[in-house]
Amino acid sequence: MNGHKDVLGMYVGENESAKCWLSIMNDLKNRGVEDILIACVDRITGFPHAIDAVYPEAEVQQCIIHQIRNSTKFVSYKYIKKLIANLKLVYAAPSEEIALNELELFKDKWDSKYPKIYKSWHDNWVTLSTYFKYPEAVIRLIYTTNATEGFNCLLRKVTKSKTVFPSDDSLLKMLYLATMDITKKWTGHRQDRGQIHSQLEIYFDERLEKQNL
Repeated sequence: MNGHKDVLGMYVGENESAKCWLSIMNDLKNRGVEDILIACVDRITGFPHAIDAVYPEAEVQQCIIHQIRNSTKFVSYKYIKKLIANLKLVYAAPSEEIALNELELFKDKWDSKYPKIYKSWHDNWVTLSTYFKYPEAVIRLIYTTNATEGFNCLLRKVTKSKTVFPSDDSLLKMLYLATMDITKKWTGHRQDRGQIHSQLEIYFDERLEKQNL
């Protein structure tokens, strides 16, 4: 809530299953993370359910950028620009009501060629549409997992020169040292921190009061 960015944990697992994510959520809870207001996640199966199991009051926003990439990866180059323009009318709509209307119009235009796109947006709408209730400053904060993607990209620069590690511990040690170098540069605040803080105080007033923040 003070506007600082940080890394709360690093984990190595064989796969990104719901069980794996549940163990990570429980670890964060046990280490003192009492509440999560909004969690932005990508399309990993089971992640939202794991969050809900440990932090039932947390709101989950599925990354819009990942959803767009997944929606367009099999679209013909001939149609891609027009389809993306129509899709933008959905995710950039000024309200959820308008977005849902645009989604139905999208279905009318594209369902005959690419029926899976509408189905994916429709089936995941609950977690794709969370950000519509918030103002632009908060939307910019939660609509994408780009902050995590950027951090992971910096970690890959460290590990790409060494493709084999003797153990998980050796990998974690290297990632830990890299994380210390990366996070020590995170000394500033977002320019819109004040506006975001004010909005969150209103939306989550009672929960923040419990934490004495």
